[in-house]
Amino acid sequence: MARYNPKETEPRQLKRWDDSAVFLTSQDTDKPSADKPKYYVLEMFPYPSGRIHMGHVRNYAMGDLVARFKRARGFNVLHPMGWDAFGMPAENAAMERKIHPKGWTYDNIASMRAELKRLGLSIDWTREFATCDPEYYGQQQKWFNALLKNDLVYRRESLVNWDPVDNTVLANEQVIEGRGWRSGAVVEKKKLTQWFMRITRFADDLISGLDTLDRWPDKVRTMQANWIGKSRGLKMIFPFAERDGGVEVYTTRPDTLFGASFVAIAADHPLAVEAAASNPELAAFTKSLSKGGTTQAEIDTGEKLGFNTGIKVKHPFKAGATLDVWVANFVLMDYGTGAIFGCPAHDQRDLDFARKYDLSVTEVVLPNGANPDEFKVANEAYTGPGTIFHSEFLDGLEIEAAKNIAIEKIEAMGLGEGATVFRLRDWGVSRQRYWGCPIPVIHCDDCGVVPVPDDQLPVVLPEDVTFDVPGNPLARHPTWKHVKCPTCGKDAARETDTLDTFVDSSWYFARFTDPKAPNPINKQAADYWLPVDQYIGGIEHAVLHLLYARFVTRALNHCGYLEVKEPFAGLFTQGMLTHETYKDASGHWVEPADVEISNEGGARKAVQLSTGEGLAIGDIEKMSKSKKNTVAPEDIFDTYGVDSARLFVLSDSPPERDVQWSTSGVEGSWRFTHRVWDQFDTLPDENIPCTDENAAAELLKAAHKAVKFVTEGFEGFRFNAAIAKLYEFVTVIRTSDISKTGSQARREALTLLAGLIAPVTPHLAEECWTRLGHDGLIAQAAWPKFDAALAQDDVYVMPVQVNGKKRGEISLPVGATEDQIREMALADEGVKRHLQGVSIRKIIIVPNRILNFVVG
Repeated sequence: MARYNPKETEPRQLKRWDDSAVFLTSQDTDKPSADKPKYYVLEMFPYPSGRIHMGHVRNYAMGDLVARFKRARGFNVLHPMGWDAFGMPAENAAMERKIHPKGWTYDNIASMRAELKRLGLSIDWTREFATCDPEYYGQQQKWFNALLKNDLVYRRESLVNWDPVDNTVLANEQVIEGRGWRSGAVVEKKKLTQWFMRITRFADDLISGLDTLDRWPDKVRTMQANWIGKSRGLKMIFPFAERDGGVEVYTTRPDTLFGASFVAIAADHPLAVEAAASNPELAAFTKSLSKGGTTQAEIDTGEKLGFNTGIKVKHPFKAGATLDVWVANFVLMDYGTGAIFGCPAHDQRDLDFARKYDLSVTEVVLPNGANPDEFKVANEAYTGPGTIFHSEFLDGLEIEAAKNIAIEKIEAMGLGEGATVFRLRDWGVSRQRYWGCPIPVIHCDDCGVVPVPDDQLPVVLPEDVTFDVPGNPLARHPTWKHVKCPTCGKDAARETDTLDTFVDSSWYFARFTDPKAPNPINKQAADYWLPVDQYIGGIEHAVLHLLYARFVTRALNHCGYLEVKEPFAGLFTQGMLTHETYKDASGHWVEPADVEISNEGGARKAVQLSTGEGLAIGDIEKMSKSKKNTVAPEDIFDTYGVDSARLFVLSDSPPERDVQWSTSGVEGSWRFTHRVWDQFDTLPDENIPCTDENAAAELLKAAHKAVKFVTEGFEGFRFNAAIAKLYEFVTVIRTSDISKTGSQARREALTLLAGLIAPVTPHLAEECWTRLGHDGLIAQAAWPKFDAALAQDDVYVMPVQVNGKKRGEISLPVGATEDQIREMALADEGVKRHLQGVSIRKIIIVPNRILNFVVG
């Protein structure tokens, strides 16, 4: 037989798909395939770094499997592609290579587009756009101004994370262990006037909306709920001891008020600013707190620092008792009221602070079963359940009951009221960089902030900029920012901040529904296609991107652009691609392509091919350029073919789990494609009669069982299990005897096989389809159907228990009655042994699942 040659096959099939425009989606939303239900499948679009990696291959192969499968199942499928193209890497490349970000970005897009097209993705490339296209970000500027008009965008001074190397603001999530995620520089706290989007206005709806997302991973919904952080608590005043007024705090633990030992305020709290004005030491302390980011992780784990202001407040429940007011680095002005009371025994941050400054620690929550005379907190705060003690009128109450009583007491005293707050803060979207969407407003001394009129959009980035000095080139451009005010005509200045790139990716899925629309969103098209039926991407986007997309969808709904509020009906988070790491004697990472492995198990050895030196085999980690444990997709494509690469990343493990890349694994996939081809390469005479009806029936039963199993597997994202069934089915075909089955049964089995492999190995499937003599493309063929009678098992296995413990199992014919099940179980030798010498009190049968003998 001729060997299957993917180097010839794959380009040929790609051309057939292109020539027939088979993956083009109708733009006619008046009559969008009225006889078909819609299905919108979308993978998170890539950043154009220049080359795709095997992680891309896995992500887009999954989406392509779903798109091809749904198209074959009769759906009107939208499967688009674009590029998340703004951001710091392009500016960094401009500075390092003395090139323009635009040229670097579009060159990378061209390279990656070619690689992705080679992957054989069933994408409608006519809808492609990049977020750095003026046509795209100009529409983004339009809806930004609509949000501004609806008070969903505003400007204020705020404390930000400042990267002193990249000279830009960083979101909390972009600060890793106190350093900028791109530059690695120690982040500083800095006050800047910034643009914000009012995500907090939708906080409650974002929480409640999670309950409707039943096709999202529970883990992601929990992460979002925790990030939004809805909590019920108490907003109250601690009165000053020596003057009128007081400090307002918010607490979720009013039940621990009797354990309070201090009050702490943020460094930029008005009271701290007032006190620092007459206290040089305090002023110096607050200034010193500018180093370090504002992430929750840093606040929780960093060293707790404080300064006693000398101001005292009254304890609301303890007559004559006062608490010192401290400025503390773990209190932030933009959460709650910017002030807290510290109960060290039951909050770890408060405890760390109290131990550092030798403050009192009073236990007020007694763990269940603990002795109140002996229970003490040492260096770990107690945050579990229990009852209140050392708290006068709250003693003996459970925590929740004590919270309610404490709130009622404070309200009766006129010192506060119960309140609900959110951990979520408004989204700071200003970035002091060039390669981003210009914020479309003009600053006028007379008129204030003036939106750029729609007929003057897009505000396009100037191309004559330089990157020879740090900072934002827009701010120092000689002409671009100087304009006339659209309202009064006087000299004015453009906003030189650009938008956070997360804004670009927070609505692209809606633009894909009609990327050529003259307005940001073609509402008719969006109403038809949205929400996205299946969104696919990494778990690393569980909070930021997904939360921002959910917010912007609600904001666009509020402004009349969209009907939907939730953008993604289904979400799948795929696992990562991993590989061993290798180091030479100098500690330098070595690429897998330069490594030869010998032996197995504990005797495995690695040698560097280029030097012949031995290498240290390291941990299996996520593929990354920094550790050089990546595999170039083009090398795999050239050696094994695209379909073999697709097959491996889809079959090696469940799609939600990590995949360890191995050469042996992709070689196994390559061998399977050849085994499949062998069944089609030399088709037998079509007129071979069936001489053994049982053999023919067994072949067809295996075929229809495979169709049923693979269909259910693809529907349920059990890709690896479905592909395992395909391996099994191919073995059945290979070992069947055509002289017994006849050519008709074999041809039916092969036709079904071609259809089943089409979403996984589409180029190979087209070759097989053609070899069978079918007209047209398998990409346009209907999904294989199974005969329920043929797909049904003749027998099934039922576990047998005795008093709830499994003691055996029996094979039963499908449809067996309870009397037959009981009779066969009692006749089984293994079960008999466990029933000797005992009396059967009851027999419990759960049909098709289990049988349990209750014995005395």
